[in-house]
Amino acid sequence: MNKDIIYIDTEDDITAIIGKIKSSHEKIVALVPPKRTGVLQSAVNLRLLSRMAKQNGKSIVLITNDKALFALSATAKIPVAKNLQSKPEVAEIAALEVDDGEDVIDGSQLPIGELVKTTDYKHGDDVSDDISSINIDDEGPEYVTMAKKDSTKPLPIKTPPKNNVKVPNFLKFRKKLFLGIAAAILFIVFLVWAIWFAPAAEVVITAKTEAAPVSIAVNLGGTAATDVSKNIIQTVVKQLKKDISVDFTATGKKDLGEKATGTIKITNCDSPDPFTLGIGTVFVADSGERFVNTAPVTVPGLSGSAAACQNNGTGAGTANVTVVAEQSGTSYNIAASDYSITGVGGFVYAHGGAMTGGSTRMATVVTALDVQKASQALVDLSSDATKQQLKKQFVNGEVVIGDSFTIDRAAAISAPVVGAEATGGKATLTSATTFSITAIAKSELKVFLRNSLNKQIGNDQRIYMDGIDKIVLSGYLKNDQGSSVNIAAVGQIGPNINKDAVKKQVKGKHYGDVQALLEGVKGVVSVDVKFSYFWVTTVPDDINKIEVEFVLTDA
Repeated sequence: MNKDIIYIDTEDDITAIIGKIKSSHEKIVALVPPKRTGVLQSAVNLRLLSRMAKQNGKSIVLITNDKALFALSATAKIPVAKNLQSKPEVAEIAALEVDDGEDVIDGSQLPIGELVKTTDYKHGDDVSDDISSINIDDEGPEYVTMAKKDSTKPLPIKTPPKNNVKVPNFLKFRKKLFLGIAAAILFIVFLVWAIWFAPAAEVVITAKTEAAPVSIAVNLGGTAATDVSKNIIQTVVKQLKKDISVDFTATGKKDLGEKATGTIKITNCDSPDPFTLGIGTVFVADSGERFVNTAPVTVPGLSGSAAACQNNGTGAGTANVTVVAEQSGTSYNIAASDYSITGVGGFVYAHGGAMTGGSTRMATVVTALDVQKASQALVDLSSDATKQQLKKQFVNGEVVIGDSFTIDRAAAISAPVVGAEATGGKATLTSATTFSITAIAKSELKVFLRNSLNKQIGNDQRIYMDGIDKIVLSGYLKNDQGSSVNIAAVGQIGPNINKDAVKKQVKGKHYGDVQALLEGVKGVVSVDVKFSYFWVTTVPDDINKIEVEFVLTDA
């Protein structure tokens, strides 16, 4: 079986030797020490080599003639050979002989400075050629089996007493040392933090306050700046313009057929002077139908005697005019007829031929009453959604005056218009509408609230709450002179305690001292001090680490 030979230098320590053995690729390793080496003159080091070899599956042999190493190798159960060619064997340690108690051997006088353990086997017994056949138990076997040349029987060996020397584990020691150092550093850091940085305190002062109601009527100044002396407060107005419409049903009925038309001849037997009939002159037939001319017409004057004209039409001034019926319908399709001319008297005659083209078609049309009803429905439409939409435009915490919501409607327009046909009877009424609402910024309201509260407090009091969070704006009024609203709120006033002054007073004091100091102030009901951690019992000297909180009570 192959083996590896390792020569030990005088400078090698036990860790270097262990490293060389571990790096060997052979199962059997022969260690050749120098003539003088202190590293193997220790039973502890030899036991370390034996234990390491077993853990790494290797068998080691010492190649030496040093009798001291022979004795120590037996305690570590490491075989020894005199040279690389001789067979390895477990060295025999001679038993100590004691003469009836006359001679006493001092252990300090034994070789290498350690007690040599006795065994019952004889020096010179050969071990197996294969060092791996040696059965060595780290816990101390009672027998070591050795293959002798002349016998295969196991040779009993006395188990040497266990060596009470414990080998220190330097890796564990170093790890524990580092952990101890780290723990000490953390502890020091903790102490620094706990003593200088962690301490903090909160002083809770419960102060008795009293309600201070405020009620002020102010004039709304629009974009004008707030002026308490003039009782004017600046306002913000938001507007929204959109067309509001409502659908309605037309109820009117009307004949929308064609109008009859025709021609009428006008004869002037009355005056030598001509005259003109303007557009819209009414011609009434003998049967009562009314027609109007669509263009002005000039009638020439009488050129002869009135009597001759009246008898046979001699010398009459004549003119023809086109007329159309005032209304549609077939009833205006009348035969030739004489007509009277509205507004024209005397001997002026009018005669027309047959009137034609009139037709009848009844349709549903929009009436004025329909538009009136739709206008009321337009007013009755809910504007809540629009009001909420306007309120959302105030994004800076303004207080909205709800009663200031106004609606300005332009004249409503009907589609179709009054008298026009409504297809399917449906029509729509639309009005261009402007919605507006007014609000007041909280900063402007605070000016009036604090001005009113300052008039109610004494020298030893201060304002704790101005009531802005529960302010009520009511009684909105708008007229020709302007607009106004009433501001109502309830503030809280109490003892005048300054937070910065309290911090300076309580720093460095204990719980009881802080209570005794502050509870003597007029209006203070109770004082509590909350420390940051259980080990903190004193208010820090650093005022930046002190918080002061006021708890208000009206009890």
